[in-house]
Amino acid sequence: MFKKENCPVARVLLAHGAGAGKDHPFMLQMDELLSGIGLQVVRFEFPYMQKRREDGKRRPPDRMPVLLGHYKALIDSHCVESDVPVYIAGKSMGGRVASMLLDETDAVACFALGFPFHPPGKPDKLRTGHLEGITKPVHIFQGTRDPMGYREEVLHYALSESVHLHWLEDGDHDLKPRKASGFSQQMHLEHVTRQIEEIIR
Repeated sequence: MFKKENCPVARVLLAHGAGAGKDHPFMLQMDELLSGIGLQVVRFEFPYMQKRREDGKRRPPDRMPVLLGHYKALIDSHCVESDVPVYIAGKSMGGRVASMLLDETDAVACFALGFPFHPPGKPDKLRTGHLEGITKPVHIFQGTRDPMGYREEVLHYALSESVHLHWLEDGDHDLKPRKASGFSQQMHLEHVTRQIEEIIR
């Protein structure tokens, strides 16, 4: 474990998925785990989720240009202000947006938690184009039975050598395995945290 001092080892900007905001239990759990190894975690919300928080109305995610613009502005401001390395991360959609921005920012690397390689049940509609030529490290933590990218599918994708796949046995899109697997979501998230610690170290 990293030494905990007044100054964090690194800063991680953590984006939420399409359907739940920064206070979703998954987000809070990852914040706690990453903070526990000496990282400063910044959870934030995209504009559509901020509006939902204000008026309580459910709405679909903003269009991709809005998501990209919002996240990039946040990355740029933190990279300018930070005296420690900045990493970008996200759950599902948030990880996809982070990976699309990585090469054009000063962020060191990207951590994607459950990557939406394609919509559920539509394996032909791939979202991998930007991952074929990406140059900075992208670490994707994926459940082996994630309906947005099963292991059997993903292993055949033409991905850049900078894309590193970390598989969580029997995990679904939330990295949650079935009880019969002998694993738990908590175990998988702790494993993800250890992997991130090793990568940053």
